[in-house]
Amino acid sequence: MAEKVRLGGMALPNGVLVHGPTSWACAIRHPDGRLEVAAERKRFLADDSTPLLRGPGKLLEAISVLPSVRRRLPAAKLPFERPAVIAGLLASAAGVRVVRGSRHLGPAAQELLAGALAFAPAVLALRGSELARYHGAEHVAIGTYEHDEPRAKEHERCGSHLVGPILLTSAIGNTLAGKAPAHLRPAARVAAALGSLATSTELFGWMVRNPRHPVARVLARPGYELQHRAGTSEPSREQLEVAEAALRACLDLEEGGGSS
Repeated sequence: MAEKVRLGGMALPNGVLVHGPTSWACAIRHPDGRLEVAAERKRFLADDSTPLLRGPGKLLEAISVLPSVRRRLPAAKLPFERPAVIAGLLASAAGVRVVRGSRHLGPAAQELLAGALAFAPAVLALRGSELARYHGAEHVAIGTYEHDEPRAKEHERCGSHLVGPILLTSAIGNTLAGKAPAHLRPAARVAAALGSLATSTELFGWMVRNPRHPVARVLARPGYELQHRAGTSEPSREQLEVAEAALRACLDLEEGGGSS
C-alpha cells in the first residue's frame, strides 16, 4: 500500500481548505450552488527538523497560504471575518485583563481562566454554524482518506487538541512571567506566549504518536470535548462534496498529477 500523504485542513464558512507537505487546495460552494476549486504549490515551507521551532513554523506555513486563497478564490470567506467573532475577540481581551487584575484568584487560577477566555472567540466562530459543518466535512474527508474507511466528524489531529497543552503551558509560563520585575513583565509575557506555543506543539506531536498514553488522553480531553460538542457538526452531502473536491485537488498536486 502506498504511503498516505500527510494532510491538514481548515474549515471556512463556505468551504474547506486542505494543505499537504508542499501544496494547498481550497473548494468553496457559491450561493447559487456552484462549486469552485483552486490549488497551488506553497510559496513558503517551514523547516520541520528543529524541535520547538517546527510547530510555530508549521503554523506560520499554514497561515501563509491564506493570501493566496483569497487571491485565487475572492468569494472564499475566512473563519474570523464575522462581526460577532471580532466583537468576541475584543470581549475576550477585556475579560483576560479583568481576570489577571483580580485579587480573589491565585496566579495559577488567573492564568487558567485567562487561557480559557482566550479560546472563547474560536468557540463562538464554530458553534452552530456552517463553519462547524464544514469542519466536520473536512475531518470526514481527510479521515476517510487516511484510514481507507468511513470516518466520523472528529479527527485525532484536529488543532482543538492543542487546547489542553496550551492551557497547561500558558498557565505555567504566565505565572512565572508574573513574577518578573514590573518593567520586564511585558517582555516576559511575550516570551511565555511563544514558549507556550512551541512547547504545546511538541506535546501535541507526542500525543499523536502516543494516543493511548494516560497523559496524552488527559491532555487531549479538553480539545476532544470542544471538537465534539461545539467545533464540528454533521456535514450535509453537499458540504462533504466540497471537502472531497479540495482533498482531491491537493492530492493531485502532491502526487504529481496536477500543476499549480
